[in-house]
Amino acid sequence: MTETMIDLPGVIAKSDDADFLRELIQDTAQRLMNIEVAAVCGAGHGERSPDRENQRNGYRPRQWDARAGTIGLNIPKLRKGSYFPTFLEPRRTAEKALMAVIQEAYIHGVSTRAVDDLVRAYASGG
Repeated sequence: MTETMIDLPGVIAKSDDADFLRELIQDTAQRLMNIEVAAVCGAGHGERSPDRENQRNGYRPRQWDARAGTIGLNIPKLRKGSYFPTFLEPRRTAEKALMAVIQEAYIHGVSTRAVDDLVRAYASGG
């Protein structure tokens, strides 16, 4: 049995949906970072909680060179310690996995709510 692979750069180059795909990846990455930072801080952005251990302190811009093109990310900064998105650390493997999930969701017409649930499941580790 052969595995079907999509030539994403080729498809994007021929498609008018390139901007849409980059925006979808950017939105998914931002949501994932927000979930991760909320877990680190003990509360969501602007949320009051007695369990809060840290606070956000602005953002730092970073360009992410993905196969879909360059994606601008705003990585949250923390008052105590530092934060770096888990999906950027093992860079290529994580990018391929995130791209595959987004491609499959887009191809199968999965709703944005369902994609958001996938992102939450990914952020929680299962």
